Amino acid sequence: MRSFLTQRFKRALTLATATAVLGAVGLPAAQAAFPEKAIRIVVPFSPGGGTDLVARTLGNEMSKELGVPVVVENKPGASTVIGTDTVAKSTPDGYTLVLSTIAHAVNPSMMAKLPYDTDKDFAPVMLVARSPNVLVVKPESPYKTVQDILAVARANPGKLTFASQGNGTSAHLAGELFKHMGQVDLVHVPYRGAGPALTDLLGGQVDMMFGTAAAVGGFVESGKLRAIAVTTAERSPAHPDLPTVAEAGLPGYVADSWYGIYAPAGTPPEVIAKLNAAAKKAAESAIFRERVQSEGLIVSAGTPEAYDQYVRAEIERWARIVKAAHITN
Repeated sequence: MRSFLTQRFKRALTLATATAVLGAVGLPAAQAAFPEKAIRIVVPFSPGGGTDLVARTLGNEMSKELGVPVVVENKPGASTVIGTDTVAKSTPDGYTLVLSTIAHAVNPSMMAKLPYDTDKDFAPVMLVARSPNVLVVKPESPYKTVQDILAVARANPGKLTFASQGNGTSAHLAGELFKHMGQVDLVHVPYRGAGPALTDLLGGQVDMMFGTAAAVGGFVESGKLRAIAVTTAERSPAHPDLPTVAEAGLPGYVADSWYGIYAPAGTPPEVIAKLNAAAKKAAESAIFRERVQSEGLIVSAGTPEAYDQYVRAEIERWARIVKAAHITN
């Protein structure tokens, strides 16, 4: 009898041990619900710019939906490559994201070698919003319309100049597209940032600039600069009375600035879905729309698939312009 009970006890103990081992290493265990700790959004620019504003405002609103802090970490340098590479090499668990801009789509054609694969190392989360650049001149400038600029540029190749905050920036690319589509020769004058570029524009050292709405908005409102047109396909909420460049003389012209969120490749689909839902709600919130109004943002807030398609089209489109203009960084 004792032998029988001992055998039963041993079998029960063996079964319990096996069950515990399988639960620990063999069978899938219940995972903690995402998120359970703070989420980091890497901004590949210095603090204080438009990208930083978008990230911080979006992060604050996302944290309300996700129930954890969403913090911003600025990692500028190498035309956004340093910050972007940090995210490409991060653990694909949804806790490290990057707020990308047009630079993400342009760098592959401007740089001979990147430390990451733009096509394979990122998982799209959402295109947050698009915004225009604004074609501006001094108030006393003789150029009042897009047609004025085109006419003078065609009659005097190489005479007119346009400023930008650096090679490969949205202001530079908007100008190069203008040259390409208008078949005119404008001289690009790059600066180290929008501030110095605007200083020389105000001082008359350059003729025009395709500045971001945030950078030039105050100068336009105060009358120190005159806005001629916006570069988006539709008119901007920040400048509803301004025509688009396409309306004003270059049909088909579109040069958006944009902001979108990426996670590292391999991030679980269910985590991407949760991040997308939180980002969508944040971008469509009244607080987000109000705080980024100066940027002239047009909120997109679509699906990860839509963002992926959008960026792929941007990469292809800007590659043609970069090649035609021989732009390097």
